[in-house]
Amino acid sequence: MNTSPEFGDYLLLAANPLTLLPVAATMMAAVYLLGASRLWRQRRRWSVLRTVSFVSGCAVLAAVTGLAVEDYGEALLSVFMFQQLTLMMAIPPLLVLGSPGTLLLRATPHRGVGKSILRLAHGALRWKGSRWALSPWVALPAYLAAFYGLYIADLLDPVLALPGGHTALEAAFLVSGILFTIPVLSTDPLPVRMSHGGRALDLFAEAALHAFFGVFLMMATSLVVGTFAESTMALGIDPIEDQRVAGGLAWSYGEAPTLIMILIVMHRWFRHDSVRDAAAGRWADAHGDPELDEYNEYLRRLEQRGSA
Repeated sequence: MNTSPEFGDYLLLAANPLTLLPVAATMMAAVYLLGASRLWRQRRRWSVLRTVSFVSGCAVLAAVTGLAVEDYGEALLSVFMFQQLTLMMAIPPLLVLGSPGTLLLRATPHRGVGKSILRLAHGALRWKGSRWALSPWVALPAYLAAFYGLYIADLLDPVLALPGGHTALEAAFLVSGILFTIPVLSTDPLPVRMSHGGRALDLFAEAALHAFFGVFLMMATSLVVGTFAESTMALGIDPIEDQRVAGGLAWSYGEAPTLIMILIVMHRWFRHDSVRDAAAGRWADAHGDPELDEYNEYLRRLEQRGSA
């Protein structure tokens, strides 16, 4: 008999809701709100939209790892895939668009413990390892390895068999997603900053490779991951069908956040070029344009020769 969970079943509390990631999400939201409220009390500006974005990311993180979806994520590959996609592709943009680094630098007191925190933050920005970790040559392969490396190279089953392997994978998914998203979307101070073209190229490459992975999973005629087979059949669900649902999620739900990120990058690129062109126009109005002046002088000389 098919006993597959209904939508409401996922929204119940998990068997153990106070695990690592839900607790971390609660603490991150609390610290962020503390910093934002400190700026507001001092009548210093801080965006409400940034605050909503970051706190929403923390809420989704707590929900996807602290509600019953966490329990079903240990039984069904489709739910596990939903968790992975959410942790890697939906939550990181919400957190990064909240500009937590800028808030840290602006809201942290410049005395006592705050002074030490700021020193650590500045040291992390200057650290060569930060530049290396945020490089597209590291972040993008690590991001894609969470799909191709784990599933196609048959590494997922051994990791899930380890004690705490499920939680460790969730934490790794979140970290890899954040490392990929920071160079693309962050407006915080960074040790290295990609060009707008480089960000767009990164996203287009990820979208294409990610879509191919989803299609591969949907078309597979044998189980790619064996860990979920027994528990899936216990719920009366065909493991192959559940695997196809997981592939469909990777292809459809996984592409939506990437598309939104591409739109944000393109908008910023257009705005950057518009501001630069406007500034160049104001400079030319005030100081003249050497190239235009030279061209006008060239035309004037031609006119003089023609009339001579």
